[in-house]
Amino acid sequence: MPGRPLSISQVERLKPAPVTTSDSSSSVEKLTPLEPVHLDKPKLVDLRRSLIISNAPDTTPDDKPSVEEKGEIWAGFENDPLPDKKQGRIVRNLRFQIMSLYRRLFGIIFVINMGVFIWYCVKGTNANQLGTVVIANLFTAILMRQDYVINAFFTVACLAPNTWPLWIRRILARVYSIGGIHSGAAVSGTVWLILFVGKATREFIDKENITAPTLAISYIVLVLLLAMVVFAYPEFRVKHHDAFEMIHRFAGWTAVALVWAQVILLINNYRVPGETLHHAIKHSASFWLVVILTASIILPWLRLRKVPVRAEVLSDHCVRLHFDYVDTEPGHFTRLSVDPLFEWHSFATISEPGKKGYSAVVSRAGDWTKSQIGNPPDKIWVRGIPCFGVVRVTPLFRRVVMVATGSGIGPIAPVVFAKRTEIQLLWTAPAVRQTFGDKLVDSLLEAAPQSAIYDTRVHGRPDLVKLTYRMVREFNAEAVVIISNQAITEKVVYGMMSRGIPAFGAIWDS
Repeated sequence: MPGRPLSISQVERLKPAPVTTSDSSSSVEKLTPLEPVHLDKPKLVDLRRSLIISNAPDTTPDDKPSVEEKGEIWAGFENDPLPDKKQGRIVRNLRFQIMSLYRRLFGIIFVINMGVFIWYCVKGTNANQLGTVVIANLFTAILMRQDYVINAFFTVACLAPNTWPLWIRRILARVYSIGGIHSGAAVSGTVWLILFVGKATREFIDKENITAPTLAISYIVLVLLLAMVVFAYPEFRVKHHDAFEMIHRFAGWTAVALVWAQVILLINNYRVPGETLHHAIKHSASFWLVVILTASIILPWLRLRKVPVRAEVLSDHCVRLHFDYVDTEPGHFTRLSVDPLFEWHSFATISEPGKKGYSAVVSRAGDWTKSQIGNPPDKIWVRGIPCFGVVRVTPLFRRVVMVATGSGIGPIAPVVFAKRTEIQLLWTAPAVRQTFGDKLVDSLLEAAPQSAIYDTRVHGRPDLVKLTYRMVREFNAEAVVIISNQAITEKVVYGMMSRGIPAFGAIWDS
């Protein structure tokens, strides 16, 4: 039964290429396998040539145009040949999975520390010097999680123009892996603390500088840091994130308070005869490092406030929360809570050009999100400042395929709205309009008319590696940015990177 005919504007926009096959009743363009073009001077390809025009089922005049009415860019992608992966299996797995940039940064920090550690063990030193090294590592670990520091890293990395060589830009775009510095310094600091406690114990036994209170506090701090390191192990952190967060927060706060006492006692233990404690503290590097790291921890909490929120329930699966207390940029995320001491949740901010404030899409993923959908708040706690995440790197590239699954559209939407770079959007989700609402879908299609919105309830779950590769090939994209769950993100990023296509996605390091 024939459906509603396409309008002239739709036909002009979706006009297919004249080369077709006659294997089926509908005309389908014959796709010639091409290698992705990742060059500094990309050859532009008309994405519209890959579209297939098909009429939608009978609809009423009030119905929104379906994806089929706009043409299915994905038709036949299952049969597309994927090029061979580059490099041997061992090399590519080592490079893109085992030795990710996050782990390389961790390794660099840890190896440097262990080199100095061995040198100190051979050369010999006292507990005071070891204490300074411990504090320096903890200082580095804490600052690498500070909002202003994270934003500074992203801002500097993204200053590079998109005319620079691609190999430079793809390295800069991995700025979101700086969490490896945090974990490398934290683990190194804990190892140094073990050596410190051992040396302090020896000095106490030998009745040298260390006193009983200094030693007792050192043992307590060591237990707290060991607990934080153990519970930060990725598998535990993912499965028991709330417990990890509470241990990290409360054990961390307790450790910092005790480190203050430890530093003052240690300075007092080692001050030279005739020197006042005030003078010794003023000239101690450890003291000033602790001042800065403490200020870094306190600063986001000084910005703790309860702000008004307007909830827009999109469906029984998600709600869109609207805020006007601050303006955000594409790539920002913010932290929300109803119980600020115990539980925080990060959400991407959706800013729209010319509009004040931002919104955040909260989809059902647990008890907390279920509660926000079923009983939307009129006020909610926020802390700190909006912080940059992985999609901030998008403007480093001239042409980007952005892939979102489900509510992953949240971080990607503001980048689409901003139009700072040429984007091909691929969004897969079940019953998109029913779940996320016409307003969001229509605003995305208005900003990026060539968007491919794939309804998994109609078409089933796609092979996202093949489908993403189709988009890259047709759009001549320089890079791929994906926001999805961990399994899909890692699969698509590896599938692209192993074929020489720069790809970026969240790394779940916090």
